[in-house]
Amino acid sequence: MIKRIVLLPGLDGTGELLADIVAALPPGMSATVGRYPTHEFRTYAQLLDVVRELVAGLEPFVVLGESFSSPLAVHLAASQPENLAGLIICAGFVSNPFPRAKFIIKALARPFLFRLPRPDFIHKYFVSGSSTSPEFRERIRNTLHLVAPEVLAGRVQEILRCDTREDLIRTTVPIMYLQGAYDRLIRRRCFEEIRKIQPRVRLASVPAPHMVLQLKPREAADAIMKFIHEIDVGQAAGAS
Repeated sequence: MIKRIVLLPGLDGTGELLADIVAALPPGMSATVGRYPTHEFRTYAQLLDVVRELVAGLEPFVVLGESFSSPLAVHLAASQPENLAGLIICAGFVSNPFPRAKFIIKALARPFLFRLPRPDFIHKYFVSGSSTSPEFRERIRNTLHLVAPEVLAGRVQEILRCDTREDLIRTTVPIMYLQGAYDRLIRRRCFEEIRKIQPRVRLASVPAPHMVLQLKPREAADAIMKFIHEIDVGQAAGAS
């Protein structure tokens, strides 16, 4: 039986914004939350070492990579660590999710940009949705302020360079894509690319913008637990 999920955080990398989904998990399901350095930039390859250390020695588990961390979760799955039972890509991607805007984003992704106040309308449109409270948006801002601007800028540049399609091909564990139905940041084309590479991927769509785990934690937890139950049933059938 799978009783643990490893949660790899979004762009902030602090793990603080995963508290909602951890709280929504049912009793008996434990969560291990990844946390990345806040004042030292590390590439995806360097962060993979952090993730491997995080999962070393764990009992059977499923790994979830949220947005920025989705390539890391795919990298990990492809390496077939001991006791990995499933992969969840949450509002994520396996290659640059902004191909048409790559050069504009690359030019703008500089530390100075992350020192400037972010207009509310941009955050609401692309990330959190128009119905979120000022308190929620302030929580996001406060979390991002924990991370050095140089680190945030470097992570955006890593997103533009990422390509884990070959790793996805090598991934043999069950895969689920957890999608925000109203996500304006990571478009459906990212899921379609994943499905083209791995047609067996399951899709779970939650009525939420990009921040699925924060804004719809119970619905997300239900989708996660259904996926884990399917894996458990499949493993039990295979063992009989």
